[in-house]
Amino acid sequence: MTLAREGFVLLHNPRCSKSRQAKALLEERGVAFEERLYLDAPLSRAELEDVAERLGRPIDEWVRRKEAAFAAAGLDASSDANALLDAVAAEPTLMERPILISGARARVGRPPEDLLALLD
Repeated sequence: MTLAREGFVLLHNPRCSKSRQAKALLEERGVAFEERLYLDAPLSRAELEDVAERLGRPIDEWVRRKEAAFAAAGLDASSDANALLDAVAAEPTLMERPILISGARARVGRPPEDLLALLD
């Protein structure tokens, strides 16, 4: 699966409260979106690079450093982007969530209201 260049794609984890809040926020506003359960359908390394480009932020700004999988992957504060991308591709729980993608742009929904910037 590739990430669409048109419409909205929500990278969603239904077990995450912020992700559920983001989904509800979009539904309340009548926003049509594709939902990608990224734990079931992990993003490839190429897709992660694409997300970083659309976010306009390097992966070290949207990786979950407090997850046990971060240290288990041998990562630390000095890990470079290549190591982080490989780790998130292998262990998608390391990706911050939710992320809403719209065309060439994307936003991390922390807090969920941050996603509203893409609706303009």
